[in-house]
Amino acid sequence: MTFIVAIDGPAAAGKGTISKAVAAHFGFAHLDTGLLYRAVGAKTLTGADPIDAAKTLTPADMQGDLRTPDVAQAASKVAVIAEVRAALVDFQRSFAACDGGAVLDGRDIGTVICPSADVKLFVTASAEVRAERRFLELSAKDHDVTREQVLADVIARDKRDSEREEAPLKPAADAVIIDTSDLSIEDAVARAVAQIDAKR
Repeated sequence: MTFIVAIDGPAAAGKGTISKAVAAHFGFAHLDTGLLYRAVGAKTLTGADPIDAAKTLTPADMQGDLRTPDVAQAASKVAVIAEVRAALVDFQRSFAACDGGAVLDGRDIGTVICPSADVKLFVTASAEVRAERRFLELSAKDHDVTREQVLADVIARDKRDSEREEAPLKPAADAVIIDTSDLSIEDAVARAVAQIDAKR
C-alpha cells in the first residue's frame, strides 16, 4: 500500500521537524528532498558542474554537514536549474511510491513531485520567526553569523525560491496551511497528524 504525504514550505518553517515526527508516528519512510539539493550545492562549491553533480548524486554525497549557510545558498542557486530538478525528480517519485507510506518534505512536493499525494501540507511561518530559528541553530554550531545576516539570507532565499521559473515555492491548491509562527512543535505535529488521520 502506498500513502504519500507531501509537506512543503520555506526554510526554517519547521517542515523537516514535522515530517520526521509524522513519519515516526505512522511508521512511514521519510525523505528530506532539500538534502538532495544541498548535496548538489555542496558539490558545486568544490567546482563540480551542477547538472553533472545532480546526475551522479550518490548516498555518500548526502553525508557530512550540509546545513551550513554556504551550502544553503548554493542549494537554492542550483534548484533554479531545470536540468538539475529533472535529474532529481525520478529519485523522489520512486521513493514516494515505496510500500508502507512515505513522507516527503521540500518546496514542490505537492505541486510537482507528487501532485496526487494523499495529504498535502504547507508549513510556513513569518520570515522573522524563521530567521531567529535559523540563527539559533547556526550560532549553536559556532557558525559566525548575525541575526541581520540570517534574516537577509532567509528573505533572499524566499524570493529566489518563490520567483523561480521551475517549480516555484507555493502551496498546492488543495494543501492545508500550517503556520508555525506561534505554535509549539508538539502542536504543529498534532495538527499534521490530525490531517493525515482524517485521510487514512
